[in-house]
Amino acid sequence: MLSHERVWAAIDALAARYSLSASGLAKRAGLDSTAFNKSKRRSADGRPRWPSTESLAKIIEATNSSLEEFFALVEDRPRAAGRPLPVQAPTVPLIGFAQAGAGGFFDDAGFPAGQGWDLIELPAPAGEGSYALQVQGDSMLPLYRHGDMLVVQPSAAVRRGDRVVVKTTSGEVMAKVLEKRTAAVIELVSLNPEHPHRKLAAGEVEWLARIVWASQ
Repeated sequence: MLSHERVWAAIDALAARYSLSASGLAKRAGLDSTAFNKSKRRSADGRPRWPSTESLAKIIEATNSSLEEFFALVEDRPRAAGRPLPVQAPTVPLIGFAQAGAGGFFDDAGFPAGQGWDLIELPAPAGEGSYALQVQGDSMLPLYRHGDMLVVQPSAAVRRGDRVVVKTTSGEVMAKVLEKRTAAVIELVSLNPEHPHRKLAAGEVEWLARIVWASQ
């Protein structure tokens, strides 16, 4: 039965399948992070609010699911038949380094946003808001090769010696090792000894996030 409660339960179940909160699912789909908050599911006078068909289409696309899968969650078919939901490998959004410098792929805090991302599966869940960047070229040799995937977690604490991804206000995106970070300056060590180290004024850095895992 297509009820208000079951549609919202299906959205929650789809988010949980991909190790996301309802807010995380909304952000992955390029929606406002509060779009699926419980407070948005009823109006001030208690009347039910339904998600728009556009929102549903976006979350289905963002999770690489299908309308049939979503309605199976609405109808709670697997549980009703006594079968568990199929186990889904954890996924994160993916984009190449060359594309990452273009506008529209990240919010101001360095979390993935908007459309144009692919999805890749991971062997283990990553933190909410994590994403993957695909290495392109040889600028990160010998540590990372062309085609390697770097999983970045914007919410992770960053310390000296961590491998990080940095986006500058000019749109440059780079992977480096954090050497020093103060209120005025950020110093970065290149992964490839043939490339120079970088010293940036803090105002030149739009965001900085830690690399937590790499596929090699």
